[in-house]
Amino acid sequence: MNEAVKTIQDDVRIALVHDWLNQMGGAEDVLEALVGMFPRAPIYTSIYWRAGMPQAYQGWDVRTTWMDRLPAIYRHHPWYFPLYPLAFGRRDLSGYDVVLSNKSGFCHGVRTGDALHICYCLTPTRYVWDFDAYAAREALPAVLKALLRPLVARLRRWDYAAAQRVDHFVAISHEVQARIHRFYGRESTVIYPPVDTDRFHPAPDHDDYYFIVSRLVPYRRIDLAVQAFNELKLPLVIAGDGRDREALEKMAGPTISFLGRVSDAELGRLLARCRAYVLPGEEDFGIAPLQAQAAGRPVIAYGAGGALDTVIEGQTGTLFRARTVDALVAAVRAFDPEAVDPRACVQSAARFDRDVFHETLSDFVRSHLGG
Repeated sequence: MNEAVKTIQDDVRIALVHDWLNQMGGAEDVLEALVGMFPRAPIYTSIYWRAGMPQAYQGWDVRTTWMDRLPAIYRHHPWYFPLYPLAFGRRDLSGYDVVLSNKSGFCHGVRTGDALHICYCLTPTRYVWDFDAYAAREALPAVLKALLRPLVARLRRWDYAAAQRVDHFVAISHEVQARIHRFYGRESTVIYPPVDTDRFHPAPDHDDYYFIVSRLVPYRRIDLAVQAFNELKLPLVIAGDGRDREALEKMAGPTISFLGRVSDAELGRLLARCRAYVLPGEEDFGIAPLQAQAAGRPVIAYGAGGALDTVIEGQTGTLFRARTVDALVAAVRAFDPEAVDPRACVQSAARFDRDVFHETLSDFVRSHLGG
């Protein structure tokens, strides 16, 4: 723990707030880093699926809401999205000096009183502010969409009002910074999420497969990659799981394989030995492409969102500008991974290392506490 973090922890009472703890993803990577910085801080969240989360989490001081007792919520938490504002809006954390909310949903709505509330914003709530795109991805029936619109409008008003009570916003990328300004009318500071780059190392050589690791859900657009590599007839390996897996497997041709969830050690090997990493969808930030770079491998990414912050055209990968199968096919055919120096990828990834995150965020907190 660096001295800046230790000083904050010794001097002030800190609470961490997280939307839900029932699945692993980039939000949980950030939470783990925050717990590493402030191990004595309690974690306030809506639900906590102890059996479904890593064993290490059981040593944390996790405090849930009444939503934790709702039926089937661990596996189907989106069904209950109208209730999250009610749960977090009743949570009073005014007894703390600093509240750090790690938000992509509604957890920034906690009551903080005179506490300094810093919101580390992964994104403004996606299905509130981009409902039409969300409904299209989820293939919601027209009748259900019509019924949901008044509710979404109410949630939007609540979300905006909650955002006005936050003292300072921190954005994970310049794309998210723009959304915070567009939806909430608030300024923010960009502090990139932590990447544990020490876990990944280049291999002396690589294989011919392209690689993706992702939750298999609609907005990740893994379907684009499957269709593109069907046309290319090149090997594509996909790690990860999710509700789209069965449909994607049916769509996939003989050159595409699905591994499901893989261990950390296996992920490091798969990244280091791939020809290139493929990012077919728009990410708010995207940690996996940086893990690939830390392993010395270049990235072929859709040129929007967090990829604009993390992929350097011609040096650590290439960007395709239209989110279509044809554009991805053309990018793969035109890009030569052998022309990329693995050392350049490793050096680029180092800019996002966990220690950089710790130092930058702790400095931000201290500066707004008054030193």
